[in-house]
Amino acid sequence: MSKTVVATPSAPAAIGPYSQAIRSGNLLFTAGQIALDPATGQVVPGGITEQTTRVLENLKAIVEAAGSSLARTVKTTVFLKDFNDFAAMNAVYGAYLAPVGVAAPARSTVEVARLPKDVLVEIELVAEL
Repeated sequence: MSKTVVATPSAPAAIGPYSQAIRSGNLLFTAGQIALDPATGQVVPGGITEQTTRVLENLKAIVEAAGSSLARTVKTTVFLKDFNDFAAMNAVYGAYLAPVGVAAPARSTVEVARLPKDVLVEIELVAEL
């Protein structure tokens, strides 16, 4: 098995012993992304809609840096601080990952007690290259 690190300045830099993404064969595995602005390293202001948008923009940047696109996503995992935010998160998620004509990826969504920097949402994905 070969592993190739994928990194882009268009998404937040890894702040620990992990990579933004790893390419293995024809698959890309991203680290979980939270709502950090890559330019400032700060959590974006706003609620679940703004945070989900930033998370998906970060993921889009990583996937595109690997030469793929969000349309080639096969699996996601969504971590929500509050499951009451599901509908608002899902509306943004659908616009990015399941627009008309694109098969929605498989997904797991769970509520968690706490996320890094006390954000409201974290998403990771697997995409085909």
